[in-house]
Amino acid sequence: MEEAELCFPQLLNASCKRPTQHQAESVFISVLLSCISLLTAALNLLVIISISHFRQLHTPTNLLLLSLAVSDFLVGFLLMPFGIFLIGSCWFLGKFMCGFFQYTSFTITSSSVGNMVLISVDRYVAIHDPLTYTTMVTQRRVRVCVYLCWACSVSYNGVVLNTFLKNPDAYNSCYGECVAVINYVTGAVDVVLTFIGPITVIIVLYVRVFVVAVSQARAMRSQIVSLQGSICVVAQKSERKAAKTLGVVVVVFLICFCPYYYPSLVGEDTSPSTTAAFSIFGVWLLYCNSCMNPVIYAYFYPWFRKSIRLIVTLQILKPGSCDANMLQ
Repeated sequence: MEEAELCFPQLLNASCKRPTQHQAESVFISVLLSCISLLTAALNLLVIISISHFRQLHTPTNLLLLSLAVSDFLVGFLLMPFGIFLIGSCWFLGKFMCGFFQYTSFTITSSSVGNMVLISVDRYVAIHDPLTYTTMVTQRRVRVCVYLCWACSVSYNGVVLNTFLKNPDAYNSCYGECVAVINYVTGAVDVVLTFIGPITVIIVLYVRVFVVAVSQARAMRSQIVSLQGSICVVAQKSERKAAKTLGVVVVVFLICFCPYYYPSLVGEDTSPSTTAAFSIFGVWLLYCNSCMNPVIYAYFYPWFRKSIRLIVTLQILKPGSCDANMLQ
């Protein structure tokens, strides 16, 4: 019975033990996480198809949304299934795949954060300086920024995980485990560059966007006296919408990322010494941010709802569907 619970029974004491869970509990968790994975991949795939297919949506801002959707799609399509496998079973894929999975996980997640920062910069420029926005933010410049975001994420995480990638199984306490360890110094740098820095930029830029939107609304109210009543209503709705967007973006980002970075924030190593349940919760909450991103950044756009109808009803297969008017 004891050998049957081992990941590698032939290794006896060197093998990890299989996670012990009730069958009903294990099935429920697997089904729930599988649904989240499927939803994440599906929502982001809809964004990718929408922006790629319809020519009217080929704008610099939507190109940033496309890059974000690609990184979040990879979270739902690649990282979440492997995460489900790690929760309910042992790691049988070897140390090379262990290193590849951890490196891919870090790279995709950090690229998603980088895309969020780029989107906040884009919105700030559009609101703060609308007259020069079209000349400052071009398709070519946005493509360069997107490429740099992904390239920096790939190279940066290669440096952060350098020691781990040289020997991926060095930190495993037994065979059948796949653990990536970041020491205190590296973790402190990582938390500044991938959490504190980005969230600071996002908060500052969105607050300034909100301030500019409020000041513009007040200027409209003071200049147009004849339409004072209707302008007031529209301005109040605009202010509430801006405040709601800011709150949703910041709160969701904090809720999803804080538990994951908690060990680094309090000065602990991200290692097996961290409570297993808390570690799994932090990783999956971070993954769930990829499910929320298409809702926050795309679902509230009218063109996204229209594109969903066209995609689901297969109208995008009709000739000339790429030229459909999506902005009405």
